[in-house]
Amino acid sequence: MKILLLILLVITSLILTAQNAIPVKNFQELEPRLHMDDDYTWVINFWATWCAPCVKEMPYFEQIGKEYAGKGVKVLLVSLDFVNQLDARVIPFVKKNDIKSEVILLNDPRANSWIPKVSDKWSGALPATLIYNKNHRSFYEQTFSFDELEDAVKKALSDQK
Repeated sequence: MKILLLILLVITSLILTAQNAIPVKNFQELEPRLHMDDDYTWVINFWATWCAPCVKEMPYFEQIGKEYAGKGVKVLLVSLDFVNQLDARVIPFVKKNDIKSEVILLNDPRANSWIPKVSDKWSGALPATLIYNKNHRSFYEQTFSFDELEDAVKKALSDQK
């Protein structure tokens, strides 16, 4: 009976860990997501839990993800927190804010090599957002209001047609 209970505890622990998993990727692993050749409009936001403007605008990305999911929009949230803060900050932040969009943590200290590959307009400051599809590519190094973000998504969607 004790062995069965122990097995159940281990299985439950593994399931809970899997549900909280946020993939950690280097830029080489992330880069294909910045150039998807599909029918979606991608909204990729670079953020961090320590970035107050990022935290402020996070609900707008969630709202866009919900309201435009049926219109072919996908939101990817790329955390630039340190990997050693994943369990202490990023996962609790995602849970607390009930974030449903896909979240990954970018762990690649070679920022000077990958930042220009996201956009040659990016100074490296946060927040930063890339919105693209087959016919449109825009980069924003700014904080969005919901209306500004929605206008940027609508522009990308209109260019996709």
